[in-house]
Amino acid sequence: MIFARFMAIYGHKFKSCFESENEIRLAKREWALSLSGYSEAELVAAINRCKETLAWMPTVSEFIAILNDLNGDYGLPAVRTAYIEACMNADKPSAHHWSHRAIYHAGRATGWFRLRSEEERQVLPDFRYNYEVICRRVRAGEELDEPVPVALENKSDDTLAAFIRQWSESQSVDEVTATKLLYFMTKPKGSRTRAKFKALAQKQLLELKLPISLPDDYQ
Repeated sequence: MIFARFMAIYGHKFKSCFESENEIRLAKREWALSLSGYSEAELVAAINRCKETLAWMPTVSEFIAILNDLNGDYGLPAVRTAYIEACMNADKPSAHHWSHRAIYHAGRATGWFRLRSEEERQVLPDFRYNYEVICRRVRAGEELDEPVPVALENKSDDTLAAFIRQWSESQSVDEVTATKLLYFMTKPKGSRTRAKFKALAQKQLLELKLPISLPDDYQ
């Protein structure tokens, strides 16, 4: 994505930076390794900054400097760095001195138990979403006490989203609560993960003292 944007922005200047296709391939690998911890939104913002301020394609180090500059004085770590810190301290989050408070809030929104127990491929996408929302709030000067809106794992699943809206209305439950309760339905049918989240939802129903039953499916 980055090199495609640079090619479109800089044209022949981009091509003149490399002598062969093999050199481009090696450069892509180095850029991918160097930028693996940054979110897509951060990369897009940095590319746009390059388009506005640079006549030539930046080096990796120059691009990273732009990324860090976009974070202003907030000192927000890259997503993967934040994720590792959250996982390493998920057992006693209140006792840890966080490198940035955004990591704590993203970890809390994701769930400390999940960060301790689930595989990276399962929990990192949710942590990434929560962290990016928190980072936007930090940059906007907002307070971080408000909960992060829950993201459906498959954000393109309009059928499930519509079902949740209908269910929330039929049960007289606000949509945010309904989304949290029905989060288990984003997991594969018959999986242990789905059963675990459904059990957590049942527990939440008891805590909220809601006399309703969770649906088994939306098909």
